[in-house]
Formats: sequence, C-alpha cells, structure tokens
Amino acid sequence: MNPNITLLGQMFSFALLVWFTVKFIWPPLIKAIEERQQKIAEGLAAADRSQKDLAQAQDKVNDALKDARSKANEIIEQAHARANQIIDQAKNDAIAEANRQKALAEAEITAAANRAKEDLRKQVSMLAVTGAEKLLKREIDANAHKALIDDLAAQL
Repeated sequence: MNPNITLLGQMFSFALLVWFTVKFIWPPLIKAIEERQQKIAEGLAAADRSQKDLAQAQDKVNDALKDARSKANEIIEQAHARANQIIDQAKNDAIAEANRQKALAEAEITAAANRAKEDLRKQVSMLAVTGAEKLLKREIDANAHKALIDDLAAQL
C-alpha cells in the first residue's frame, strides 16, 4: 500500500467529514445554541423586570402602609379628642348637678332655719308671756294682746 494514496484517502474522508459537518450538523447546532442564548437572555430580562416590579410593588406596599398608619393615628387622635370631650361634658354635668344639689340643700337649710326661728320666736313669746304673767301675778289674755305678742316676737 502506498502511503500517499492512504494519506490522500484520509484527507478526502476528512474533507468529506468537515463538509458534511459544516453542511448538516453545524447549522442546527449553532441554531440550538443561539436559541438557548436567546432564552437565557429573555430569562435574564424577565428576572430584571420581575425585580423592578417587585421593587415597585414594595414601594406601593410601603406607601399603603404609611397611609394606613397615618389614618390609624388620625382615628386614634379623634378618639382621644372625643374621649376628652365626653370627660369634659361629664365634668360639666357633674358640676352643674352638684351646684343644683347644693342650691337645693341651701334652700332647704334656709327654710328649716326660718322654721326653727319662727318656732323659737313663738316659744320665746310664750315664755315671755308666761314670765310676765308670773311677775304680774295675773293672767294676761294671749288673744287680747296678740298684736303685742306678735310685735314682741318680731323684735326677737
């Protein structure tokens, strides 16, 4: 066997293999690699978009949370204000009721004091008449001298 012919046959076979590979195997392989690269690029782009969307959603959640907190604080402040109003109203009502009760008690005390004074005047006038009767050793007619007794009672 001649080494030149063998070498030439091997070169022809290798060239045929290269041509076959470049013609039929290489294009689908390159196409598959490019498709894979495109899918990876799309996946990375989708991941970037989802991270941006997540950041935007987080911002929206934070804003909503701030709004909710501010509304809650506002409601709490309104509740405190209303509670203070109720307490002040109750204090005012209690003071008014206490003043009314005090006025009623003072009026009752004044009326009782006036009744006691009247009773005391009557008793003093009766004692004065009795004392005067004993001093004069004669009976004084209370009905006859009613004007005098009333005048004496008024002076006491």
